[in-house]
Amino acid sequence: METGTTTTGTARSGGRGARERILRAAGELFYARGIHATGVAALIEAAHVSPRTFYVHFPTKNALVEEYLRRFEKETPLLAETELERGDLTPVQRLLAIFAPIDGGPAAVIRGCPFHNAVVEGAGELPEIAHLAQQHKQAFRDRLVATAAEAGAADPEPLGRQLAVLYEGANALAASSDDAEAFTDARRAAETLLDVALKTTP
Repeated sequence: METGTTTTGTARSGGRGARERILRAAGELFYARGIHATGVAALIEAAHVSPRTFYVHFPTKNALVEEYLRRFEKETPLLAETELERGDLTPVQRLLAIFAPIDGGPAAVIRGCPFHNAVVEGAGELPEIAHLAQQHKQAFRDRLVATAAEAGAADPEPLGRQLAVLYEGANALAASSDDAEAFTDARRAAETLLDVALKTTP
């Protein structure tokens, strides 16, 4: 626990070092264990801060959840999102690349999308978190539509939205069943969608 004194190699209580440690602990525990299953006491212990320091930075646990999601979006984008930005792939290849399953090793548990997980856990009781998730999902759909247009689809709007449904469904199914095969099935369906959409392009 922190004492509020400054020592070599230890961040001062209430300083930026403490905030970073709390956010790092939230990023690890919320994603791995779930938001409701992770209590404030566990976060305090993992971050090596005092309860007072924790509440100085985050007056409520919900405030920490919101910042956790904002930080996830800005600093730790999902693999599918980074695939859409790759300059070494064609637009079609980028659209298919989002369906590559995350490989964390044979012992890894598939946790899915942190935004989806947060909304499900919130069960309608965390409107600000639901709003953040909606914004994130809309931005992802918009990027898929834009990439579909780059690929030459005659009608990129429905194609992008359909690809989003495939991706989100695969992500949720893979997480709930802990089986990455859902991404393989979704990619095959995406290939069919793209084949039909691009063949109908004048």
